[in-house]
Amino acid sequence: MGLLTYSGIATKIRAMESRLFTPRQFREMAALEDVRSAADYLKQQPAYTAVFSGLDDTQLHRGHIEHLLAYSEYQDFARLYRFSSLSQRRFLDLYFMHYEITIIKQVLHNVLGGMHQPMDLSDFQAFFDQHSSIDLVKLAQAGNAEEFIAGLEGSSYYSLVQGLSADKSLSLSDYEIRLDLLYFKTMWKVTDQVLGGKEREIIKQCFGSRLDLLNIQWIYRSKKYYRLPAADIYRLLIPVRYRLNAEQIRKMAEADSLDAFFSVLRATHYGRIPENEWNRQPDLEKLYHQTLNQIYSNAGRRHPYTIAVLDSYLYAKELEIRKIIATIEGIRYGLPPEEIVAMAEKQ
Repeated sequence: MGLLTYSGIATKIRAMESRLFTPRQFREMAALEDVRSAADYLKQQPAYTAVFSGLDDTQLHRGHIEHLLAYSEYQDFARLYRFSSLSQRRFLDLYFMHYEITIIKQVLHNVLGGMHQPMDLSDFQAFFDQHSSIDLVKLAQAGNAEEFIAGLEGSSYYSLVQGLSADKSLSLSDYEIRLDLLYFKTMWKVTDQVLGGKEREIIKQCFGSRLDLLNIQWIYRSKKYYRLPAADIYRLLIPVRYRLNAEQIRKMAEADSLDAFFSVLRATHYGRIPENEWNRQPDLEKLYHQTLNQIYSNAGRRHPYTIAVLDSYLYAKELEIRKIIATIEGIRYGLPPEEIVAMAEKQ
């Protein structure tokens, strides 16, 4: 049944995977001398030729380049959606929440970041008309917090942002964290309703590991950079556990030093770090990405005729976009190529 259901979409995805960046291409891009050269390089790549073809020197700022990259990501989603069966589309409809959150954050940065300029989101209109309850035209025109909230009326995000707006002390990052929490809780809950049996188990392995690792990162950053008390850390965490248990989370959040934190982490499912890495404090960004990349890659490879083939490709595309953005920013600031590549690998 899986072979019959997924043979078509699996073939489509293999063709799209052949257009993903290789490590060699990221190294080549990192060695370029300026952003203009990086944009020209993207034009030469099959996955980005169309969206970057009209880019000129007046549009080389970060916002426009990220806009084009996001549009490329949406185009891939649309291709897969058109090629999918009804059951596969149920998963993709759920996955679309990721794109909604991304757009909402972009508008938030515009409104709360002090830019107060209407945004051109017309490229994404067709996608949102088909998949979203958000009025994208109204949201894109928001010039202040009140208009931003009104732009979300009728969507599942409206009550959240309306409630947050009552607390004037909240920062942009507070809004982003709450939106992320809503996304993660919803995805975890609805996956049970959309998928069944083996497919649910596979997706929960990927997504559950992602949630665990994000909680580990947030605990670590809260301790290292902000020195938050445990009570404040708990409020930041995703209320979902996969391979972490409540006691492990409690011990990490209440650890009185980073050494104590890493001692607890070492005893968890995610503490399988090579012994020589424990001679110093491990790089958690590296651990996060290495672990997730392996999990998603293995899921798609081991279960090619399940929903995992869609999930692993969408993750790979999302990762590629983040790495391209990091690479271009490194070029913009004149960093050495090897430093740019290392920075991109942490995305």
